[in-house]
Amino acid sequence: MSEPIPTPPHMTPEQFRQHGHEVVDWIADYWTRVGSLPVRSPVAPGDVREALPPSAPEQGEPFSAVLADLDRVVVPGLTHWQHPGFFGYFPANTSGPSVLGDLVSAGLGVQGMSWVTSPAATELEQHVMDWFAELLGLPESFRSTGTGGGVVQDTSSAANLVALLAALHRASSGATVRNGVSPEEYTVYVSSETHSSMEKAVRIAGLGSDAVRLVEVDADLAMRPAALAARLERDTARGFRPVLVCATVGTTSTTAIDPLAELGPICQKYGVWLHVDAAYAGVSAVAPELRPLQAGVEWADSYTTDAHKWLLTGFDATLFWVADRAALTGALAILPEYLRNAATDAGSVVDYRDWQIELGRRFRALKLWFVLRWYGAEGLRAHIRSGVAMAQELAGWVDADDRFDVVVPHPLSLVCLRPRWAADVDADVATMTLMERLNDGGEVFLTHTTVRGQVVLRVAVGAPTTTRAHVERVWALLCEGHDWLAADFAESAAERARLDAERRAALAAPAEAPATQDETATQAAAQEDLPAGPADVPPGTDSEPVPDEADAASRSGS
Repeated sequence: MSEPIPTPPHMTPEQFRQHGHEVVDWIADYWTRVGSLPVRSPVAPGDVREALPPSAPEQGEPFSAVLADLDRVVVPGLTHWQHPGFFGYFPANTSGPSVLGDLVSAGLGVQGMSWVTSPAATELEQHVMDWFAELLGLPESFRSTGTGGGVVQDTSSAANLVALLAALHRASSGATVRNGVSPEEYTVYVSSETHSSMEKAVRIAGLGSDAVRLVEVDADLAMRPAALAARLERDTARGFRPVLVCATVGTTSTTAIDPLAELGPICQKYGVWLHVDAAYAGVSAVAPELRPLQAGVEWADSYTTDAHKWLLTGFDATLFWVADRAALTGALAILPEYLRNAATDAGSVVDYRDWQIELGRRFRALKLWFVLRWYGAEGLRAHIRSGVAMAQELAGWVDADDRFDVVVPHPLSLVCLRPRWAADVDADVATMTLMERLNDGGEVFLTHTTVRGQVVLRVAVGAPTTTRAHVERVWALLCEGHDWLAADFAESAAERARLDAERRAALAAPAEAPATQDETATQAAAQEDLPAGPADVPPGTDSEPVPDEADAASRSGS
């Protein structure tokens, strides 16, 4: 007789309904109280693991226990990216509509790798990406109705990689798909401000870091077109094949902006793929007045920006477009027999598995659709504009204060500032000390970078709950912290100066001459209140000399 088939303890729809309400309540409560929590996690390395049992539970537990451990174990170990005092890195926005869209996507549990696996997953994504191309003012070639199209990638790091693979496919006329890349043949061009993921993409693609060419930047940290042209000219003359230029709109350190309108014609002249990495800043183009920051985008062969940074959509949601989808799918398409179907064979549909590195893909477009439907274009513009306005006001306060300097242009919602310190203070150490003092306080969280070899502080405005009052508070904390540290440095400097003065005085004083024997005897007698005698009288004898006979007679006859 066969063994009975075990019955797993699946959560029933009714149980899911009950506990789902509890989870939504927990998230809503978390959003309500997140502003009262320390922004940066205070735990030490290993604390979270020590709070967990050494082995997995053998039996299932009540859902209430899981929720309780969220508060006991997880929340203390979080840095709260949705905190109104989060000014570090770039924002990692989420919102109610985004979370609900993700919940629906998770509940549906579909795979959108091919059109046939869920037609709605593909066609909704195509349509949403066309909406965004219009909202951002991107060229017509990026629309699904043109030669290119858009796709939702997981990150801009992945988008940078697939852009490079598409560029290699075009430059080699498909040879890299068949034969791989040849060492020391292709070159890729970045600036010192380009995100490190581009060099990582070069490594993954098999080119190696030696293929990367560093293009000089100007005083505003933007790539210099003349320097790019010179490097392209030199490399082609030496037999290299330039394959891709990565221009950045809104660099990670400082939001520097490379001049696309000048770089584009240079790339076209040399037949080089122009990829635009606008991971943080690209979404700002929903506000028409900010679109001039990326003038020349029509020259781009590919473009990436992250809705999960500043556009109220939870991670992961990278918007990626190409002007020529044939180059992208040519580099990435592969069709095993088990994925064949009539729609794919007919060539009448898009299969997004051919637009990315991985095969499987979540229904990411749902949360973007939810966000767009809830906020509308005007709501998204209002969010972007509020972040920019608050950052510009902060920059004005910094610029007007003689304790701080604004170190680079600030066209969006990031302000890079450098505190001023006394001449005898190590400025970099002092700046890092100020940052850690603020971060340790728990109200705010800042990060740093280096600009022209000096440490500066980054204040990135954009969390959904951040208001003007929170920006005023971070500015007040910066000023208070600077004044406290400056006074402490001054006090320490004064104490060092006093000790140095004492040491110099001691070294400068004349040495005392050694005392003579007569002086020593005189001093000893004075201490005993006795008359001083000749210095050669042996110790222990009368100090008065013995009288001769004449003297004795004279005294006796008197």
